[in-house]
Amino acid sequence: MDNTIEKALQRQIEAKLAAEKKAQSDSSTIKSDKEDTAELTSIEQLMAAKAVAKELPPEQLAPAPEKEANDGRITINVVDLEKKGFVSINATRSRINEEYREIKRKLLKNAFGLLSSTIERANIIMVTSARPSEGKTFTAVNLALSIAAEQDKTVLLVDADVLKPNVLRTLNAKAESGLMEYLIGEVDDISEVLYHTNIDKLKVIPAGRSHHLSTELLASKKMEETIREFSSRYADRVVIIDSPPMLGINESAVLAGFAGQAVMVVEEGKSKLNDIQKAVARLNPEMAIGFVVNKSTNSNSDDTGYYGYYYGSEQD
Repeated sequence: MDNTIEKALQRQIEAKLAAEKKAQSDSSTIKSDKEDTAELTSIEQLMAAKAVAKELPPEQLAPAPEKEANDGRITINVVDLEKKGFVSINATRSRINEEYREIKRKLLKNAFGLLSSTIERANIIMVTSARPSEGKTFTAVNLALSIAAEQDKTVLLVDADVLKPNVLRTLNAKAESGLMEYLIGEVDDISEVLYHTNIDKLKVIPAGRSHHLSTELLASKKMEETIREFSSRYADRVVIIDSPPMLGINESAVLAGFAGQAVMVVEEGKSKLNDIQKAVARLNPEMAIGFVVNKSTNSNSDDTGYYGYYYGSEQD
């Protein structure tokens, strides 16, 4: 009797386990069918979207999402720069425009005229000063703006004052990376830090963040090859390098070895003759060296609202 009851209980347990197993199997099959259906639907939707995309013209397709990183462009407020006394790229004729036309004519003549055959990398122009705060960035930006107005020339403005960069601040623009990021290898290609601007013929390479090995990086083979490419890749290109002051800073002497021309900015009433002589002595003697007198009050015009500029070259 006990044996009969025990067998009956065993059969009930086995039947219950079999029912649960079947239920689990059915549930798994239903879930799998649903997943297959969802996957099939997703594939069909993707194929349908591709088919529609092929039939639509490009301008009707959904735009690609904006990149969070550098989009390769910065915007320069040219009206604001003009109000601050910079060269105007509009049709306006102003004293400062005329002064920089005179300066750039000598630089372009050296870069592309007969003298270019005797100067290595004549289209690479470094703008520097003996001491800080004499107006070298102001001069570099104005030269770049003036050259950008040329019909058959393009200009690349490079901020190589990596210890105290000022080009982007002057242009009131922002960029995520620059020359230093390229030289240390965080950016693979120089084109990634070469920013187009809303001025058609002007491009800008910012300095990037400061680095404790900036002198060594600027003196590196990588920098030399980059400068060589700047000089030779485009026949119509002028490269303006905003360089650190010459005295007390090693980076500027390194850059002087790469450029074919130097513009020494001298502030009237402030720059000392002894400092100017020392600064020139640190330049490459084979360069064409010119001088721009900044903040000059010696003018033939009654309008003293603009600075005065004068250019002379040791090779004139």
